[in-house]
Amino acid sequence: MSFATWFSFFCAACLIAVSPGSGAILSMSHGLAYGVKRASVTIFGLQLGLLLVLIIAGAGVGSLLLASESAFSIVKILGATYLIYLGAQQFIAKSKLGSGQVEGQADVQTASPSAPQVVLTPHASRQILTGFLTNASNPKGIVFMVAVLPNFINPQFAIVPQLGILAITMVLVDTTVMHGYAFLASSLQVWMRHPKAERIQNRVFGTVLMMVGASLFFVKREASIVV
Repeated sequence: MSFATWFSFFCAACLIAVSPGSGAILSMSHGLAYGVKRASVTIFGLQLGLLLVLIIAGAGVGSLLLASESAFSIVKILGATYLIYLGAQQFIAKSKLGSGQVEGQADVQTASPSAPQVVLTPHASRQILTGFLTNASNPKGIVFMVAVLPNFINPQFAIVPQLGILAITMVLVDTTVMHGYAFLASSLQVWMRHPKAERIQNRVFGTVLMMVGASLFFVKREASIVV
């Protein structure tokens, strides 16, 4: 793989990662709710899902999905339903600010010297699974990768090393961008450490996730849509 080919893919990867999507929304939501450190766990799950999409696209399974109306419809419906479910859960979620025992961990943050607050966070395994399913069940990612990857692979050379380079590049770029989204959102935490503000946050991000999920029902097999 030439440097020019790799750099072209790098530019494409940056555009893919920066474009708003379910992964960016999830990163911002968890960055605002838990901070960058805890959001990193969710972002790790997002990258596992992204790797699966890259493997599916690179192995040619994605082409089979696009060729089969029923198979693609199943993936599309599952992905859309999951995002709508995720958004609905966040929309109705209660405040994570409290002092009781919960299923996850409690991170103590201080909004002011006299007002320490406890931020309730879910188990790391649940965050990873949420991130993984968000990317892995996104048919837009499969459509885009199947359309894009072949343009950067030279069939005259070994396919697996080229896929490896592209996958590593995509994951590193996406990880950096998702952390950027989480960091920007976490900078607002000082103004969001109030139950009423958090309820508004949950309704906003929950609504956006449900809208993104609903939009997946309109994804077509022939379209190359940016994630």
